[in-house]
Amino acid sequence: MEWTPQPIIALIAGILILIVPRLLSYIVAIYLIIVGILGLFYGY
Repeated sequence: MEWTPQPIIALIAGILILIVPRLLSYIVAIYLIIVGILGLFYGY
């Protein structure tokens, strides 16, 4: 089974957004950058 970090990232991001809603734009940007980098290195 292949491990993917996305569920954990999604959980952490969701909790942080609930605590500090203005973090949303930063979290989304960081998430997209991470997904993009992983996509480039590991392919889809």
